[in-house]
Amino acid sequence: MPVTAAPDLDALVRRIAEEMAASQDRGKVADYIPGLARVDPRHFGIAIATHDGRMFAAGDADMAFSIQSVSKVFALTLALGKVGDALWKRVGREPSGNAFNSIVQLEAEQGIPRNPFINAGAIVVSDVVLAGHEPREAIGEILRFMRDVAGDDSIVIDEEVARGEAETGFRNAALANYMRAFGNLHHPVEQVLGVYFHQCALAMSCRQLARAGRYLMLEGQHPETGFNVISPMRARRINALMMLCGHYDGSGEFAFRVGIPGKSGVGGGILTVVPGIASIAAWSPGLNERGNSTLGSLALERLAVATGWSVFNQREPG
Repeated sequence: MPVTAAPDLDALVRRIAEEMAASQDRGKVADYIPGLARVDPRHFGIAIATHDGRMFAAGDADMAFSIQSVSKVFALTLALGKVGDALWKRVGREPSGNAFNSIVQLEAEQGIPRNPFINAGAIVVSDVVLAGHEPREAIGEILRFMRDVAGDDSIVIDEEVARGEAETGFRNAALANYMRAFGNLHHPVEQVLGVYFHQCALAMSCRQLARAGRYLMLEGQHPETGFNVISPMRARRINALMMLCGHYDGSGEFAFRVGIPGKSGVGGGILTVVPGIASIAAWSPGLNERGNSTLGSLALERLAVATGWSVFNQREPG
């Protein structure tokens, strides 16, 4: 990335929050999950955790929200820690080009999901995390991991959201049963889905989420303990998957406009990682037609322009 004067991040996040508060186009809140349908679309928060340990936050950065599919990044980290590259025999690494809950592609590819960030792929990842555990133990492992990487024991799972997902998650059940029929799920469908729904129901603030993503900014290293959460190579590969697949069939548009690896969720959250520089979380519950946060995407685009943090920026010659 080019060497530029360090931006005033405190002033920048406050300005972005003010601009988002004035925006009229806020998108539409996900209403097919009962716990999300009631969230006020006027909310907006942003937080930046930098490589040198500083935090910059504005708006509703301390308000907890359902991180939904952003959790897939962390579940993938756990699954790679358990089975390593054997995971890629069961899940692909290519963009899907289809909706996040599409079954058409899964049928054509004989039960092997295109990547770990669409729902089918994340369900396989949950199956891996479940191995050797009862569902409650696997859920506890995910929660402990999130608390560890965020350095915050107050993080919880929203049980109301988890119940709502279980009561309305018929398409996810169809995906899981379809993969089970192809032998790509090794545990009972209801157990795997229980883990998956609870994982998606993690409730975190932008500040907590930005802190949780720091190990991906630091080539897999935990910023407080110095130990590797994951190897540098796997951290880089997770970032690559976030860039290619993190926004479903809107991933290309996000790369085009923002140029930072990111993972979105239908709760309105987006986690982005600028390798070596920052871990950033933005949240606004209104979604665009692709299921990604309308204001979160706009805010991150403005942040990338103001900071020059796009990974596609040309490096200065050494």
